[in-house]
Amino acid sequence: MTQVRWFFEDFEQGQVIEVGAVSVTEEEILEFARRYDPQPFHIDREAAERSQGGLIASGCHTLSLMMRLIVDGLLNQTANLPSPGMDELRWLKPVRGGDTLSVRCVVLSTRVSASKPDRGLVATSWEAFNQQGELVSSAKVVCMVRRRQQDN
Repeated sequence: MTQVRWFFEDFEQGQVIEVGAVSVTEEEILEFARRYDPQPFHIDREAAERSQGGLIASGCHTLSLMMRLIVDGLLNQTANLPSPGMDELRWLKPVRGGDTLSVRCVVLSTRVSASKPDRGLVATSWEAFNQQGELVSSAKVVCMVRRRQQDN
């Protein structure tokens, strides 16, 4: 178990947390898509070439890669609680085999929970960039994070 480094009070608006990078292979694209999203542009090289200029990763695959990096690079070190949700998920550019995605978390706002003062809500933007620095995917995610113990 990873030691908690981050509590609600450690987050502030505008903070940028770089969580890591991952390389994407064509084999992984095919494996994920065959199992979870078997559309032709994800699993059929010829169909993908005609419609997309080659195989592209499923958006759900891209989100899964982002999630893994966010978990490893931030959430497993945070006094994190289950999230109430994600909004505005966008797949802005195709992800292809050979791409390297760099992921970051940007803090949009913070507020203490009105109903449960032992925790706060941290509104974030998760962003994935390819090796050319192009934004390929983003999502707005609300994280619930425990506060440090308050002395009364």
